[in-house]
Amino acid sequence: MNLEELPLARQIDYVFRQLEDELTNAVAGTVTIHIRNNAIGKYGIRHNPIEFRNGNAEHTERGLTAAQVMAFRQMAIDALRYKRSWTHGEIMYDFSVRPQAKSWSASVQYESNYNTANGMFRYQSPSKHKHLRETN
Repeated sequence: MNLEELPLARQIDYVFRQLEDELTNAVAGTVTIHIRNNAIGKYGIRHNPIEFRNGNAEHTERGLTAAQVMAFRQMAIDALRYKRSWTHGEIMYDFSVRPQAKSWSASVQYESNYNTANGMFRYQSPSKHKHLRETN
């Protein structure tokens, strides 16, 4: 079975399982998912897992835990309830870890995309076509 044949929620689950290693220990970032025809075309994560202080790289284990990554994945699936009536676009999940509070937060942003070139500009009234032919 192709990924495109699965419901979008299952596709989101698949994406987060693929990104699990990158998300674990990530301090903050954005998971981006591109959707076309209600199927995921491409996905990725933008984050900076290495911090530099005074010119030296610091490796800290204060990012997302495995349990928080699982909760993040479930939140991403649950957030699909707010996606309404569009099949092309982008979903962005911003996340950050607050190590002092031992918590994390995330937000979801939906962007719907429509291609007007396929619909609106293709139709022209017959009188305009006649005029265009006469001037050419």
